[in-house]
Amino acid sequence: MGTIILGIESSCDDTSAAVFNDEVILSNCVANQHVHEAYGGVVPELASRAHQQNIIPVVEKAINDAGIDKSEINAVAFTRGPGLMGSLLVGTSFAKGFALANELPLIEVNHLHAHVLAHFIKEDVDDQDQPEFPFLCLLVSGGNSQIIKVKSHLEMEIIGQTIDDAAGEAFDKCAKVMGLPYPGGPLIDKLATEGNEDAFTFSKPRIAEYNYSFSGLKTSFLYFLRDQLKINPNFIEENKVDICASLQKTIIDILMDKLVTAAKDTGIKQIALAGGVSANSGLRQRLNDLGKLNNWVTYIPKFSYTTDNAAMIAINGYYKFLKNEFVGQETTPFARLEF
Repeated sequence: MGTIILGIESSCDDTSAAVFNDEVILSNCVANQHVHEAYGGVVPELASRAHQQNIIPVVEKAINDAGIDKSEINAVAFTRGPGLMGSLLVGTSFAKGFALANELPLIEVNHLHAHVLAHFIKEDVDDQDQPEFPFLCLLVSGGNSQIIKVKSHLEMEIIGQTIDDAAGEAFDKCAKVMGLPYPGGPLIDKLATEGNEDAFTFSKPRIAEYNYSFSGLKTSFLYFLRDQLKINPNFIEENKVDICASLQKTIIDILMDKLVTAAKDTGIKQIALAGGVSANSGLRQRLNDLGKLNNWVTYIPKFSYTTDNAAMIAINGYYKFLKNEFVGQETTPFARLEF
C-alpha cells in the first residue's frame, strides 16, 4: 500500500469524498443537491445545510468503497477555496476534525488547481495518458474562464482570464432568459445538437491579450430575444434549437480563439480542457478539431472529473503530500479567487 489520501470537496452544491492510493483512485463519491432546481440557481444557505447532512455518509461510503480502514489514511486534503463560504466551512471543519481525531496532517487545496490536476487521476497503475509539462489548460466553469500555463503539478500561471462573467454563467443566464430550467448549460448543449449553429449571430467582445468577457454577450442575447419576441411571441419556442446552437457556437468561438492565440504565442502544443463546462460536447469536439488542425496533443477529462468532485482534490493533495505542504488547524477557507 502506498500513500493513502482522503479528499473532501464542498465548494458549491456537491458534497464529495474520494480516496487515493498514490495517483490511483480507489473511490469517488458525490452527493448532489437537487433542491436548487426550484430556485433557478444555487442558494448558499440551502447548500451549506445540505453539506452538513451529506458529508458524514459520503466520507464513510468513500472509505468503505475504497476497501480501506481509516487508520490506513496518511493525510486529509480538502478544498479551502474559492467557493461559497458556508459550503467551504462545512468541508473545512469536517476535514480539520477528522484530521485532529485521527492525528493526520491537513492539506489545503485550491479548487481551480484541482480542476487542472484532474488530468493526472489514474484509474489503474498502467494509465499513462497525462499531459507533459508545460501545457496549456483552458479552465471553463460556472465561475471561471481561464487559460493557465501549467509548469508542474504545483506551479501554474494564469495567462488569460475573464474580466467579468464566466462562460458557464453565460450559458446558465442565457438559458434562464429563454425560460429553460436550471442548470441551463447542459440543456443548451443537448438542444444545440439538433439546431443550426449559423442561424443567428451574436456579438463577440474584443478584449486585449488572452482575456475573456461574456457580459456583453449576455446583454446582446437578451436584447435579441426581446426584439424578436415583439415581432413573434412564439419566437423562442419555434427557434429553440437554432438559438441554442448559435449561442453555443458563439461562446465556443470566444473561448477557442484566445486559446489558439495563446498556443501560437507560447509554442506549447500540449493542450487540455478542465472545469464543468469541459463536459460540453461542442467544446470537446472543437478542441479535438483544432488539435488536428494545429498538431496539438489534446487532453479532455472524463465526464466524471469535469464537475466538482473530491478525486481532483485528493490527487492535488497527493502531490502536496510529497512536498510536505501541510497546514495547521488554524486554517480558514477563502471564498474569493486566490490562485
